Amino acid sequence: MMTAEENDLLTRVVGDAPMGQLMRRHWIPAALSEELSEPDGKPLRVRLLGDNLVLFRDSEGRLGALDELCPHRRASLVYGRNEDSGLRCLYHGWKFDVDGNCVDMSSEPPESKLKEKVKHKSYPVHECGGFVWVYMGPDDSVPEFNRPAFSPDDKTPVSILKIRVPCNWAQVMEGQIDSAHSSSLHSSDMVPARVDSAGANDTQWLRPSTDKSPRLVSQLTDFGFRYAAIRRPIKNAATHEYVRVTVYIAPFVALIPPNTSYNVASVIVPEDDHNSTFHFIAWGGVNCPETATWRDFNRAVPGKDLNDDFTSRRTIENDFGQDRQSMREGNFTGIPGIPNQDIAMWTSMGSIIDRTQELLGASDIAVVEFRRLMVDAARIVRNGGPAIGTNEPRIPYSHIASYQGVVEKKTNWRELGAAPEERGEEQQAG
Repeated sequence: MMTAEENDLLTRVVGDAPMGQLMRRHWIPAALSEELSEPDGKPLRVRLLGDNLVLFRDSEGRLGALDELCPHRRASLVYGRNEDSGLRCLYHGWKFDVDGNCVDMSSEPPESKLKEKVKHKSYPVHECGGFVWVYMGPDDSVPEFNRPAFSPDDKTPVSILKIRVPCNWAQVMEGQIDSAHSSSLHSSDMVPARVDSAGANDTQWLRPSTDKSPRLVSQLTDFGFRYAAIRRPIKNAATHEYVRVTVYIAPFVALIPPNTSYNVASVIVPEDDHNSTFHFIAWGGVNCPETATWRDFNRAVPGKDLNDDFTSRRTIENDFGQDRQSMREGNFTGIPGIPNQDIAMWTSMGSIIDRTQELLGASDIAVVEFRRLMVDAARIVRNGGPAIGTNEPRIPYSHIASYQGVVEKKTNWRELGAAPEERGEEQQAG
């Protein structure tokens, strides 16, 4: 059970909140590249850690990230004209380039020198792996960009779905690192089968185990932690174990155990204390689905399942479209799509869980590890120390991987999918 003070440290990200300051020391996945695909296209409003930014791609294809409000009279630049290598405010015509330089002031006299004195707040931007990344930390310590684990190179296919969720980031991330819940909540989509390894078809994921009560063990790392959910396999249960290793890369990324066709990851970005953006990613492998196929499989298609702003049409007000007749016919949740099942649970908890009221069990070891790790990390930042994952030398994220497979019982799970650089101490449930 957490204290109220610990819960606040874990969940609050706005302003001077230590967790938000921690996150500002990392490159933040702010938007999908597809949302800014067109030079001189429509500017995009993005809310990150309680701050409102405007993102745009200029005439030369360069990406810019500026504070949303014009420094002149504080009108929104989201409505501005994106043309001729800059974003022009509609109110008085002040125009800014991707670096925040004021390049024109049509409302001022030609002889005015004011333009040379104005510098609007801009943020470093990097594009990689289907995302536009923004750095919101101190200007004098911008870290080198570290490619995400789900995009080790530019040739690796990446398919992303995006859903904006009306709840705090931490309860979303806890769902991503909680392997135990999948055997219940997702049991109609992750189906036990007599297979040698987890597989995927057009409608379901197949698992080589019927075990709903995994044994959990965890290992701290410099970047977060790894943990294994160990289950009895359907085949060769006397000599083998089914092992699923999930990886948390603080603060935004979880690497979900893969299947034989593709790898899986999730990226959670806080908009503010009460709202988050959830990204579910298929990447790499031998048969990575196209983006449209991935979104359809997960019932997260914009214009069909989602509104234009990536909010879901399934909400707590319409019970997430739950079909009780489908449940009577054997579907466990009556809610189609793995992410939608998760979102129903996350948002039903309220926008921020009161963790002082929970009753935890042995299956919650990864959740407990996450909370302990990130509360301690927030305290370190509050006391002037470095943010988790920023100490040098850093492990290249492209070396980090999750894992799943049926292995002999004598196998050391720590070695499964682990990079040589990884290290830490194991903790066992019980």
